[in-house]
Amino acid sequence: MKCEILSIGSELTSGQNLDTNSQWLSRRLAEIGITVGWHTTVADDLDANVEAFQIATRRSSLVLATGGLGPTQDDLTREVLARVAGVELVIDPESLRQIEDMFRRRNRAMPERNRVQAFFPAAAEPIQNHHGTAPGIWMRVGSCWVGAMPGVPSEMFPMFEKQLKPRILAAGLGGGVIIQRKINVFGAGESAIEEKLLDLTRRDHVPEVGITVADATISLRILARAASAAEAQAQIAPVEQTIRQRLGDLVFGVEDEELQDAVAKLLLEKRLTIGTAESLTGGLVADRLVTVAGASRWFRGGIVSYANEVKRDVLGVPQQLLDAKGAVSAEVVEAMAVGCRRVLQTDLAVSTSGVAGPDALGPDLPVGFVWTAVAWEGGVGSFSYSWAGTRSEIRRRTAKFALNRVRLHLLRGAGTV
Repeated sequence: MKCEILSIGSELTSGQNLDTNSQWLSRRLAEIGITVGWHTTVADDLDANVEAFQIATRRSSLVLATGGLGPTQDDLTREVLARVAGVELVIDPESLRQIEDMFRRRNRAMPERNRVQAFFPAAAEPIQNHHGTAPGIWMRVGSCWVGAMPGVPSEMFPMFEKQLKPRILAAGLGGGVIIQRKINVFGAGESAIEEKLLDLTRRDHVPEVGITVADATISLRILARAASAAEAQAQIAPVEQTIRQRLGDLVFGVEDEELQDAVAKLLLEKRLTIGTAESLTGGLVADRLVTVAGASRWFRGGIVSYANEVKRDVLGVPQQLLDAKGAVSAEVVEAMAVGCRRVLQTDLAVSTSGVAGPDALGPDLPVGFVWTAVAWEGGVGSFSYSWAGTRSEIRRRTAKFALNRVRLHLLRGAGTV
């Protein structure tokens, strides 16, 4: 069976707010073996809501909706469900009492408009809201079960966990588990990665392996469906092992781990310190590093040397080198890293320079062309790359590129990058 999640609200369709409820619900449903086939977002429009629910209840065994249960005129979910089910709205005295009690506990007079929250489609089961005034709804529409919850996460989360989930399981809609394992990769393109894994990413593979890309980071998602968590993990483990064997040190982490987390772990293991000297990235590398808790144990500081005068006066890059090679060059980015290491007295230093745009610096320096360097005791190495993207994308991706070069240096040992 498949589930559809409906997120209701013009604030979502207009882009004013981000729908995080669907993501959260999909993950909770996977824990009880329910696959989500559709995420649908619909504005506060009566006809559009009726159509959305009609489509959802025809193609799904379970529909979960968030939003539209408040007391205002644009809160339409109660009326919509009554129309879709072909029944009347009726007041539930117990729900009305609970709403009145909540206002009384808060020493507030209940507006007359809040009475509408005690109305439900006939034969629907009201779901008490212990954290707000909007009760939820549990009902059957044809062969489909429908659960409607408030859109406020602090109300929706506990309502699902404590009240909707037990009803879903009692209806026989769950069963087994769906477990996902995410493996994060950096340093090669999506096509190059998939070429190494074609037998794993084919559509009929069990477990399912998918690829997503976000800002040059590639994530491999292993999705296993099984009767128990142990069986699902048994499906995942050999596939993850194969991926790691084929991709080697392109793999930097799992789940929500970022490149800076991998760098931090290696610096701690090796008891090394690091500093940053940034031109193009303007502090983004340092910013990523300090998002890691405990960064003060290994991060000494950063120098944003955007102007050539700062490269010269603070980092000690020779003016003759800047004049001869230009700021976007292997020689200058290496001198920046060496100077940063000396000034901040660190074991390692990483530097960045490049062309973020909108204008190129010449035929050999197009927009997106960048350099990064890593300096260590007794050596320095530099690497270039050409990005496509906006100015912001080029800067963000270069920060990741720099961190990845540090990671590879730490993995492969002193004297290499």
